[in-house]
Amino acid sequence: MDRPDTTQQYRINIAIDGPAGAGKSSVARLVANQLSYIYVDTGSMYRAVTWYMLKQGIEPEMVDEVLHHTLNMVIELIPGVDGQKVLVDGEDVTYYIRTNQVNGIVSRYAQIEGLRNHMVQLQRQMALRKGVVMDGRDIGTTVLPDAEVKIFMTATVKERALRRFNELSEAEQTTLQQLERDIAQRDSLDEQREISPLRCADDAIVLDTTHMEINQVVDRIVSYCRRSQRDGESV
Repeated sequence: MDRPDTTQQYRINIAIDGPAGAGKSSVARLVANQLSYIYVDTGSMYRAVTWYMLKQGIEPEMVDEVLHHTLNMVIELIPGVDGQKVLVDGEDVTYYIRTNQVNGIVSRYAQIEGLRNHMVQLQRQMALRKGVVMDGRDIGTTVLPDAEVKIFMTATVKERALRRFNELSEAEQTTLQQLERDIAQRDSLDEQREISPLRCADDAIVLDTTHMEINQVVDRIVSYCRRSQRDGESV
């Protein structure tokens, strides 16, 4: 008798980490769709905080003010046909949190220990029932260290800058060279910060996507997840 397919019954959590511009969000969303899982874009949560603080005129150095407002903010991640919407206190800020203004300063807010601790707790709550695909900088190392599948996506700085360049609207246009400098600086900030720095978990699968199409990346990760679901153990 054939063994029953338990892949849909055995739900797992999937952590996808990597540097800025590696394509984590797009890939994670597509992986979640294929598995019928919930997608959680943790980077958008930090971006939402950054957008709010800029709107209020609160600088990263004003730590007490940042923490006070963060604890009273309501951030919602709403799945939709066209991707995930991000709401702050009921306002749709999906577009605004992806602007160059937010890109250039989000790492400075993300270094605040109290802010990261609060976000980590929120993110862990989202994953308690399993069946979550979560992407960010420290998911496999800090947020979900027990995730059954951990992926560390990367690509060259030049390739990541090119991907960002192709995503920009006309109103946001900048040079490819400037984007390369910005991404290299972001890498340095993320890797050197004291709180939850960007690093590859010891048990993560490293996936260099420089020369891969997005569908190839998604298929590769889904295959890892299916195997973990069948085996009932981490890969």
